[in-house]
Order: sequence, then structure tokens, then C-alpha cells
Amino acid sequence: MQKDDLGFFEVVARSASLTAVGRELGVSVSSVSKRLAQLESRLAVRLVHRSTRRLTLTPEGERYARGAAAISADVAELEESISGHYAELRGRLRVHSSVGLGRAHIAPLMAEFVALHPRLEVDVELSATPPAASMTPYDLSIRVGALQDSRSIAKRLARSRRIVVASPGYVAEHGSPRTIEEIRRHNCIVLRQDAGDFALWRFGVGADETALRVSGNMTSNDGDVTTAWCVEGRGLLMRSLWHVGPMLRDGSLVQVLPDIATPDADIHAVYSAAPQVPRRVRAAVDHLREHLPPRLSA
Repeated sequence: MQKDDLGFFEVVARSASLTAVGRELGVSVSSVSKRLAQLESRLAVRLVHRSTRRLTLTPEGERYARGAAAISADVAELEESISGHYAELRGRLRVHSSVGLGRAHIAPLMAEFVALHPRLEVDVELSATPPAASMTPYDLSIRVGALQDSRSIAKRLARSRRIVVASPGYVAEHGSPRTIEEIRRHNCIVLRQDAGDFALWRFGVGADETALRVSGNMTSNDGDVTTAWCVEGRGLLMRSLWHVGPMLRDGSLVQVLPDIATPDADIHAVYSAAPQVPRRVRAAVDHLREHLPPRLSA
């Protein structure tokens, strides 16, 4: 495996098209295509399915991308330690987060982190769903709620949970449910997020957990949209406390059934369980653990 090929394929793995690869590397599309073909010829395996509009990694390409990212991280860490600048963070840090949390908190905190470490490059990508574990090109993924992948390390950044909220106007007009079952009689705003059954709201903890299927006439995959509808008085909404906390404090929303336990929605930093975690990843996690909780309670 040649070092130049590692960096080249890392760009390929995170790009949507050959054009995007060429744009980032500052070369023509034909040059990218030729170099990719040479790499595949040297390895005697196809790494990428090409179409006119996008690139898709083959299983072998996914494996090569994971290995390339791990080796690049190890090389950067080794060079840092040998160069005599070990106190100075350098290299590239790729961070993934959900859109709402990323815009409101993760991106600003990463900007502060780069200001503290100006020789570091940070790439923050936001999307509605977490990346698949099998093809994650990120050094750090910020997740909310239950975690499934035991092959990664997860550090809790902040505690949170999901709660049911409504606007004061909605409660004045339609009343507030007094039991979980009474929620069925209310219009519920459904947020389609991650994988799973979006209309199944959970209450209680452990053996006492209860799942309730809700219904309503407004659904969206955008958390800001569903929250705005709730503030406008269009129905009940189950949302993470970190998101609706400011609206509870200013009175634009009120909590429904506050005495009934609801599921945790803690915020975690997830990264590779490799034997040697790059210092820039550890430092970024420490920065988020220190500065995210105060932002959420402000």
C-alpha cells in the first residue's frame, strides 16, 4: 500500500463523484479516472462502482477506505511525535453529526477547537441519519440516543432525554393528557429520524417501558420544522430535551406528562476502537465534553 494512494483513496471514499474528487485535488476528471484505474489494476480488484453521477464503494473499496483512514491516522500520529511538535495538533479531523445538533452546537464548538489548534483541518458533515458503521469515513461521529455498534468507543458528552411538549396555546384549546393512553386522543407531530418506527413513542425505563403508537396529520424529517409546528400549536411532539430546553425556559413550549419517565437521549462521541486513537480525536472529544453541556443549559 503506497502512502500517496492512501490519501488519494480517502478523497475518493468521501466524494460523491469523480468531478468532486478532481475539484478537491485540483486535477482533471480524466486524471482522477486514470489514477483510480491504476490503483485498481495494482490491487487486482474493483474498488469503486462508477456511474455518470456518483461513486459507490464496493465491499473491497469500503475495506480499503477503512484501512487507509486508520493507517493515515497512525502515520500522522507517528510524525507528530517524532517531529518535536507533539504539543501542536495537526492533520485532518472528520466529524459527523445530525443536522440540528450539528448546526446549533457541534459546528460552533469545532470552530472554537480549530481556533485553539490552527494547524488542524476540521471537516464537519451534517446529515439526517448516522453513517453506516461498515463505511464510516469519519474520525468522530456525534450520536444522540441508544448506541448499537460495539466495535466503537463511545464517550458521553452530555446527558439528555426525550420528552413530550406542546405549546401553551395548544394546551389551552385541547387540554393536556393526564395519562400516556390519553395521548392517543391528541394530534401528534411525528419526526422521521434515523431508522426505526417513527410513530412509536416510548415511556418508562427498563422493564417498565411502554411503547405507544401515535398518529397525527403532520410529519417531517426535519427537527426544526416539527418544533416550529409544535410552537405554533399544531400538536404534541416528542423531542430531545437538548433541543426544546430553550423553548421550555422562555415559555413557548410546556412539558406534557412531566412526572412520567421518558427514554434517555444522551449525546455521545463515537470513534474507532483502534489501539492508538489519534491525539486530535481525543482532544476534540475532551473539548466537546467540557463545552457542550454549558451550551445546552444556557
